[in-house]
Amino acid sequence: MNLAQAAPTAVASGLDPRRWKALILLCTANFMVILDAQIVIMGLPSISADLKLTPVMGQWALSANLLTFGGLLLLGGRAADLLGRRKVFIIGTALFLLVSVLSGLAWNGEVLLVARSLHGVSAALMAPTALSILTNTFPEGRERNKAFAMWSGIASIGATVGLLLGGTLIDWLGWQSIFFVNVPVALVMLVLAPVLLRESKDSGTRRTFDLAGAVVSTAALGLLVYVLVEAPTRGWVSLHTIGLGAVFLVLVALTVVIEKRSAAPLVPLRLFRSPSLVGGNLVTGIAAALAFGMSVVISQFSLGVLHYSALEFGLSQSAMPIAAVIGAFLAQAVLNRIGIRVVAVIGVVLLGAGCFVLTGISPTGSYWADVFPGLILFGLGLGGGPVALAAAALNGIAKRDTGLASGLNTAAFQVGGAIGVAVVSTIVAAHMARAATDPAAIMDGFTGGLVACVVFAVVGLVLAVALLRKRGGGALQIVPEQRTPSAH
Repeated sequence: MNLAQAAPTAVASGLDPRRWKALILLCTANFMVILDAQIVIMGLPSISADLKLTPVMGQWALSANLLTFGGLLLLGGRAADLLGRRKVFIIGTALFLLVSVLSGLAWNGEVLLVARSLHGVSAALMAPTALSILTNTFPEGRERNKAFAMWSGIASIGATVGLLLGGTLIDWLGWQSIFFVNVPVALVMLVLAPVLLRESKDSGTRRTFDLAGAVVSTAALGLLVYVLVEAPTRGWVSLHTIGLGAVFLVLVALTVVIEKRSAAPLVPLRLFRSPSLVGGNLVTGIAAALAFGMSVVISQFSLGVLHYSALEFGLSQSAMPIAAVIGAFLAQAVLNRIGIRVVAVIGVVLLGAGCFVLTGISPTGSYWADVFPGLILFGLGLGGGPVALAAAALNGIAKRDTGLASGLNTAAFQVGGAIGVAVVSTIVAAHMARAATDPAAIMDGFTGGLVACVVFAVVGLVLAVALLRKRGGGALQIVPEQRTPSAH
């Protein structure tokens, strides 16, 4: 079938003929959110030196973004369902454009912290809304699996491009350029979004807003991210960590009580009756913990022990995103034939195997023998696993809940990543504290961090097998369409 015949066929079947162009736009949004996060990490030393940031303020230039992004994901996803997904996506993109300009023009640390906090807000609007639009644009099955593969593959590419591009831009144009590079892309996205994206929202839900649920659930999610960010330096058993952890549990319990009583809850508890949604999100969190945790080890080993430049490090890591793209498209090709659970299990096993192979790294070792094989295995799992996990977490979700479900999936990834960084950083830091008297402790710390990642993979494997169950025809259990409770 040629392209001229394809468009009428798509219209006749109810499919949007612009859906593949729309997918490129949505994947670009995902790419830019991830690129920005990675490129700021590379630019932080230059930013701190120029703006005279203290170490604490420098860390908060990263943490402020994590807090608002992680804390507002559920709210952003639900806002898209109620207010219109295209509208919220455009608002998020416009805010992303403005805060990129503000970040590049920042004249002191306080302005930068405000800008990075607002960037997290823009990302919390863009990321889950883009995934929700993708889910509503492509029907379940082969087409949506291909879309998920592109979404997953572009995320891996964005992370590595951030490493490659960040060092080059900073060296040539200064740290401001890492923010200004977002501006032309965001402008193009703003122009194309009204043209390529259909508007959609939940017209059946009561247009009331669960303010109490929004405040308490956002506070709980933001507090969890804060505790995880601070735990490696404060101590896991410190009064600060334990006390805030207890407050987080109280907020979670309060959220459940509020949502049970609400006529129009922000987070309908019926969603969690789906083992595939729960399993998909839990294993997504595990995969993120592996990805972020492994990155902590490999970046510190490459930059601190092997003394790679930023560009050398980015090039050395490029094997992983290439493998991730291959893994993503292999996964979507076989997903319908061998099932979501099998693909998810294979993905988690590959992630764990990659980390296990990387435990053999040493200062005198060979990149091709010790690092490259692990990156290939890890990349294949990082590309293929999330395709299946996104399908598990989002397939079968009622259209009126796709924004919220996308927010849950993105939040699972962010929280999982924070857990991975916190755990692995703690292990590495504990060993480095002994490095003055025992030089071998540095490598022991890296090995310990990778072993922790292998343990994460084992937990993910158990969860995938236990929760991603099949039913009669091989499909995963889903959340049935239900009528919204009438007002009372």
